Amino acid sequence: MTTQTPPLAGVRIIELAGIGPGPFAAMMLADLGATVICVERPGGNPWADGGRSVLFRSRTSIALDLKSPDGIAVVKDLCRGADAVLETFRPGVAERLGVGPTDLQAVNPALVYGRMTGWGQDGPLAAAPGHDINYIALSGALHAIGRRGEAPLPPLNLVGDFGGGGMLMAVGMLAGIVSARATGTGTVVDAAMIDGAAALMAMFYALRAEGRFTDERGSHMLDTGAFFYDVYRTSDDQWVSIGAIEDQFWADMCQALELPQELRENHFDESRWDGFRLVLAARIAQSTRAELDALFEGRNTCYAPVLTMSDAPQHPHNAARETFVDIDGVVQGNPAPRFDGKPPTRPRPARPAGADTRSVLTDLGYDEGRIADLLDRGIVAE
Repeated sequence: MTTQTPPLAGVRIIELAGIGPGPFAAMMLADLGATVICVERPGGNPWADGGRSVLFRSRTSIALDLKSPDGIAVVKDLCRGADAVLETFRPGVAERLGVGPTDLQAVNPALVYGRMTGWGQDGPLAAAPGHDINYIALSGALHAIGRRGEAPLPPLNLVGDFGGGGMLMAVGMLAGIVSARATGTGTVVDAAMIDGAAALMAMFYALRAEGRFTDERGSHMLDTGAFFYDVYRTSDDQWVSIGAIEDQFWADMCQALELPQELRENHFDESRWDGFRLVLAARIAQSTRAELDALFEGRNTCYAPVLTMSDAPQHPHNAARETFVDIDGVVQGNPAPRFDGKPPTRPRPARPAGADTRSVLTDLGYDEGRIADLLDRGIVAE
């Protein structure tokens, strides 16, 4: 358990709850120690149930009606003392509700306003619907992922929603807060998943400009084209990953597996990759995954078993580092990155929508009569 002061202690963020990348960004900020107050609709959002136990961890929750003037007034009161607010509406929706940047920065000029969308706040597709697969398709990322001669392979929703979206939003929010504290003036963070996915492709666009990366999937060093950077099936029908690119790592791999000399000396000869792949696959298929794990333990190479989500938390390395944590029976990744060698916080279980409505309003200075009135009229809910 961590004991140091979290790096974002004292930072206060208001989250206008959405799904997927928005909650992930708020989770990252809460993991780093920010106080995140999640504004949810009465009864919760059924579309937010997927992953709720993790994506909504470590927050307090207030449920209120954003379609009512009194509900909007509560949001403005929340933002008066906040560093930032985060929303995931389509462009224009926040303005129509009365919680757009102009509305909220009017009550707090130093407020950082984070906007998470797929296509961004402007451009021909800004108002169009979409999901992760669409955003990474238009960024060039999806076309590049997959095996040669096969269809593009969507990598879960890691590249658009979480890497290019939620992570980009968290970085943008932090940059905005640093700027606001220095200048006293807030900013609007336009975090678009298509922009983030394109940013994640930076190295590959650079390689393409150098003539070292083409549009043919599965033909390059890092996309399963290289036989020494791929996954292989073991004799017990499990999988292992090989990533022995550099000469010293490849030499150690060849020595451990007793591979033919021609493989040892010619692994960068692309004309022979297909043939060499068959040789390496046949050698890997002679052993069980446990035998290969034992063979490579402590060696100077790049090898790891391909673990299931059930097995990953039990691996000795993950166990030693406490990479995963069990919170109320839900195994999940510990907050990252670490500070002074420790996770910045210990996650708290996700709260039901509106679980903290009364305490949040009390902290704002609302008296019991006013809280009761808002509850009776359905403006807020517990």
